Amino acid sequence: MFRVNEALIIVPTYNERENLPRMAQRILSLPDNVDLLVVDDNSPDGTGRIADELAAKHPEIHALHRSEKNGLGRAYIAGFKWALERGYEYIFEMDCDLSHDPAEIPNFLTAAKDQNADLVLGSRYSGGVRVINWPLKRLMLSRSAGAYVRIITGMPFSDPTGGYKCFHRRALQAIRLDDVRSNGYSFQIEMTHRLWRNGYKIVEVPIIFTDRVEGRSKISRRIVREALIMVWRLWFQNGLRRQPRRKSSSI
Repeated sequence: MFRVNEALIIVPTYNERENLPRMAQRILSLPDNVDLLVVDDNSPDGTGRIADELAAKHPEIHALHRSEKNGLGRAYIAGFKWALERGYEYIFEMDCDLSHDPAEIPNFLTAAKDQNADLVLGSRYSGGVRVINWPLKRLMLSRSAGAYVRIITGMPFSDPTGGYKCFHRRALQAIRLDDVRSNGYSFQIEMTHRLWRNGYKIVEVPIIFTDRVEGRSKISRRIVREALIMVWRLWFQNGLRRQPRRKSSSI
């Protein structure tokens, strides 16, 4: 399997059979041509089979199957390694449930190229709240988590817990992917912090986030607990600093 385009969208899936075909179609219809990698964790609802069917019809779509449900972080790490091996220049994280609008992808690519960014973060809170159909409790949890991360780590971003991202190839090559410890909610925080604390250029673009219609959220108390602890670990890894260090070659 070889890449068709310079950008790859990585979408981890577990029981997303209702959402995957719609999401794939919207990606295929974009004016900016991109490839799609579905990383499926052996979904019992047949999502992996649907991914294979889509891949057979469209050269831009690929499927990577894992033997068990092993966490968001491990799925993305597998996808990152797959992308780097095939020479993709821009590598995205995106949810399959359509809470992340594929129509925003060209904005990410424009920011990455025009600003020569190592990482582009999609922000739900840049210039105001851009969240649709979330209950107030979930919104307050998200906003509180962002403030918690900023206070402890010093990262200045408006949405440090968001999962809609575009990495430049050089940024992922600099990260020792096998050393990334977090796996759930905190994975997004750790990946951003590793780049930020080592002086890599990170920019934010505003996005509109819409709560999923089909399927169930994967967030749990264990995932939230992991994030609460991970933030302190990141602060210690940065030498109790709340500012970046000099850019290093391997992080």
